[in-house]
Amino acid sequence: MGELYTVGQTRDRAILVGIERKCEGMSSEDSLAELKALAVSAGAEIGATVSQKLKAPDPKTFIGKGKAAEVREIARVAAANLAVFDDSLSPAQARNLENELKLRVIDRSQLILDIFAQRARTLEGKLQVEVAQLSYLQPRLTRQWSHLSRMRGGAASSGGGGGSGGMVGTRGPGETQLEVDRRRLRERLTRLRDRLREVERTRGIQRKRRLEVPYPTVALVGYTNSGKSTLMNILTGAQVDAANRPFSTLDPTIRRLKLPNHMVVMLADTVGFIHRLPHMLIDAFKATLEEVRTASLLLHIVDASSPQAVEQMEVVDRVLEEIGAGATDRIIVMNKIDLLEHRPRPGEGAVPLSALHGIGLDNLLAAVAASLAEFREEVNVNLSANRGDLIAMARREGEVLAEEYHDGIVAMRARVGHRLAGRLRKAALAGA
Repeated sequence: MGELYTVGQTRDRAILVGIERKCEGMSSEDSLAELKALAVSAGAEIGATVSQKLKAPDPKTFIGKGKAAEVREIARVAAANLAVFDDSLSPAQARNLENELKLRVIDRSQLILDIFAQRARTLEGKLQVEVAQLSYLQPRLTRQWSHLSRMRGGAASSGGGGGSGGMVGTRGPGETQLEVDRRRLRERLTRLRDRLREVERTRGIQRKRRLEVPYPTVALVGYTNSGKSTLMNILTGAQVDAANRPFSTLDPTIRRLKLPNHMVVMLADTVGFIHRLPHMLIDAFKATLEEVRTASLLLHIVDASSPQAVEQMEVVDRVLEEIGAGATDRIIVMNKIDLLEHRPRPGEGAVPLSALHGIGLDNLLAAVAASLAEFREEVNVNLSANRGDLIAMARREGEVLAEEYHDGIVAMRARVGHRLAGRLRKAALAGA
């Protein structure tokens, strides 16, 4: 007890449950379809899908007692051993549903946490996921020990008389163990958060060093499975896992990328976003998402072939606002155009692309270079011909617009980064 249930360990057969109600963003039908993809990705088989029209969730059993009885029968016929709800359930709702359905019950947040736990590979990723899982579990510990509380509370209350009545026996071993578990969980969370703070400090140092170079950072953001990692791989030669499944990438990858104008940027691949992304995950992945918050430019990768593309873009925009990156300059990249019969007319400033087939890459790189023009300036200097080091650097890292040699002097006009511009001006020959 005291552990999060893991999907797919024994090939679970799940029944998916959602409610239809007016809400912002994705429709309930699309949300349930996404829940199905998540459950399959986690390793479950789908036995049935059930939805109910409700103005608001039932505070006790979320779907109401009558519907719960219907779900229990459908689950019995489908031989399901797990119910996955498309919304977040309160601890009381989950406990009541398990009693009503006679099934294990998890919600969308727990399912996403489970997938993150399966995908985490690095120490940092595992720490972040465990913090999120324990934060989710903390208010739900009473659910793990409710059967002991009922057993001892019932024995005490049936004992009759006495002014303390039902209070007798409620401080028995069950509650004692619950308090021990709570204390251990708090201590574990404290240790994990301390370690994550160390990770944040390390990332902060690395980020500071990058800023000192300085190379602008371009971060890939987007809905999960939109093709960010595929684009990262084709642009930089990185070997990021780019499987066709949700949350293939949890751990950030940062690589150098040279643009056609010789400008060098740091390209960062980050975790994908999703409809109803659990807040404890956003909190736990704060150090990772800092790469997005401090980026000079965002490439918002959109799966143009998805019927929910507009809704997914809105989800990404909301998460970016939440982490403090809502005002960062961005380029919309309409990916997967190879899956469309007719290429859409992209919105103003959007770049159509197929990362898988390398279509549209030149246009994207040109757009990135144009967006980052403010990080470069034009210099017009006369250098001694023996400053071959700076001349080579200007050719390598900048865009040489004109270059003339005369009597051991090189007259150069170039567009370069601010730091290199300063070095060129410092080395320039006075009055030449």
